[in-house]
Amino acid sequence: MDAHVPSRGPGDGPPTSAGDDGDGAGDGGERWRAETRAVVSGRDPTPGAPLNVPPVLASTFRDGDAPWYGRWGNPTWEALEAALGAMEGGTAVTFSSGQAATAAVLDGLPTGAVVVHPTGAYAGTRELLGVLADAGRVRLRPVDVTDTGAVLDALEGAAMVWVESPTNPLLGIAEVPRIVDAATARGVVSVVDNTFATPIAQQPLAWGATLVVHSATKYIGGHSDLLLGAVVARDRAHRDVLVRHRTLHGSIPGTLDAFLALRGLRTLPVRHARQQETAGALAERLARHRAVTAVRYPGLVSDPHHARAAAQMSGFGAMVSFELPSAAAADALVGALELAVPTTSLGGVETTIERRSRWPGEEGVPPGLLRLSVGLEHLEDLWDDLRRGLEAAGSA
Repeated sequence: MDAHVPSRGPGDGPPTSAGDDGDGAGDGGERWRAETRAVVSGRDPTPGAPLNVPPVLASTFRDGDAPWYGRWGNPTWEALEAALGAMEGGTAVTFSSGQAATAAVLDGLPTGAVVVHPTGAYAGTRELLGVLADAGRVRLRPVDVTDTGAVLDALEGAAMVWVESPTNPLLGIAEVPRIVDAATARGVVSVVDNTFATPIAQQPLAWGATLVVHSATKYIGGHSDLLLGAVVARDRAHRDVLVRHRTLHGSIPGTLDAFLALRGLRTLPVRHARQQETAGALAERLARHRAVTAVRYPGLVSDPHHARAAAQMSGFGAMVSFELPSAAAADALVGALELAVPTTSLGGVETTIERRSRWPGEEGVPPGLLRLSVGLEHLEDLWDDLRRGLEAAGSA
């Protein structure tokens, strides 16, 4: 172990714009909207500097104001962190994966801490919480995160509340502003997994959340070609704890992954807008199809969480979950598709689909539920593909 473990590398990385304070709050501050921040943040304005921060492929750097080693920092990570921090309104720390980001957040809890968490959420998060509970590290209070009253009741004596909204894969919507407000009043750390919503549709730090978590592998990267996670903190104190964890545990992002994620972030607003528009249209058509028993999409007026989502989000996202009568019917649909790709990930330019209950830990998911991540293909091509699958499911 190196004797010197700084909270980050030398200085604050490349400047991102005139007046940037390193917290992600520069780059035009509140006068620039999300679409503009996605383009301008994380760039070096020095005359002669490259327009795009290049991938800095180095493990060792010359001594300067502080010793610098590749595990302590990298200009490419820091450019991405500045840009993502500007998008979320906080200060970002990147990790080797979304799961590494989640582990870093949970590692900061004292032994025996009570964690309020969703009963329905990403399986990897729930599994990690279960491992920590079995080891005596934390105590768990599972709740239906869409039941605000239940969440608020569970906050008493808790150290952390973990919120996922929209939830994976049922697309439930938590009342995030009320939850984080109540958590703040009780001194409870509030963490919001913002992977599905992205910073475009939802910014929990503005409501008072302590931390926001992203699997940047998904929408932020957007091209199914990298693994990366991020945590965005409201303040430097939480950020420094996360950086120290990353440095000591070695859960650092790959330089090329960070470069690709920053490139993906530049087009996130336009990609997300198109994907969301198509997702809404597909959800409406699926809801009218005789073979579909239920559609879960907060943009549908018939969705039980539509009003809540409309009140607190600037869009309804590009994930659609719909149900068929059985697992066999769902598998028949997937098997008949030619365009949508059967796979477990999401958020890329290509449309992907999977039956979630096939995985261990997803026993609470309806057996015929299909999770659809809508990509950038033409709406009518996607609908033709799904309609062909629905016909196959009807004869299964």
